[in-house]
Amino acid sequence: MKCPYCGLDNTRVVDSRPADDNNSIRRRRICDSCGKRFTTYEKVETIPLVVIKKDRTREQYDRRKIEAGIMRACYKRPASAQAIRDAIDDVEKDIFSREEKEIESKLIGEIVMERLKTLDGVAYVRFASVYREFKDINTFMDELKKVLE
Repeated sequence: MKCPYCGLDNTRVVDSRPADDNNSIRRRRICDSCGKRFTTYEKVETIPLVVIKKDRTREQYDRRKIEAGIMRACYKRPASAQAIRDAIDDVEKDIFSREEKEIESKLIGEIVMERLKTLDGVAYVRFASVYREFKDINTFMDELKKVLE
């Protein structure tokens, strides 16, 4: 590992433990050249996932897009930061557990909506209204009726 301070690659690990998310490993390192300490995180590399969008174009999966969508849906809602992080992790686990190389954005949206339904009803409706592109108030009301049942 290259030292971020001096640029040399003679560093060693002095401490290693699971990170807060339990999906990565936190390592404290020390540079044998300059003596400075720094932290690195290791995460298991998964197979690259390609998302097939509505217009049939393809792009590489980006967790930040799911985070942004869920965060917008949960804006000013009583969901805790930890509950939101857990929801994002659950969606990602569901996506990657399918072990496919390509996944349609429509399926990702449905997975997010299912998770939001259990997290917060208003967040679910917010996300659904954008994701499903509600055209009028009747479409919106139909979705609300489904939630209330």
